[in-house]
Amino acid sequence: MSSTEGIRVARIYDPPGPDDGTRVLVDRLWPRGIAKADAQVDSWPKALTPSNELRRWFHAGGGSYEEFADRYASELAAPEAAEALAELRGLVAGGPVTLVTAVKDPAHSHVSVLLEHL
Repeated sequence: MSSTEGIRVARIYDPPGPDDGTRVLVDRLWPRGIAKADAQVDSWPKALTPSNELRRWFHAGGGSYEEFADRYASELAAPEAAEALAELRGLVAGGPVTLVTAVKDPAHSHVSVLLEHL
């Protein structure tokens, strides 16, 4: 798990911790093999996740991580995503928040881009 200014990042496959605070799933799809009751997710703002098109493009090897990050940043500027981002910032201001994801390498995924925008 990593941490930045009251925001933690954890894999959903790891057990929830006592210091997680509000747990926010930041993946578009529900992670395989995890029951919703076991995940202890408090929020799942799909508007903050990369679009299905962008996700498929990146996983198909469509371009570089830098291009993916630029495209995702553009998606985060859209009204619905910007509103969800503002709500997430409010959660962070109110106490610890853990961004929960299934990705194996959050540092090279949409999670790092999302952290930059927070």
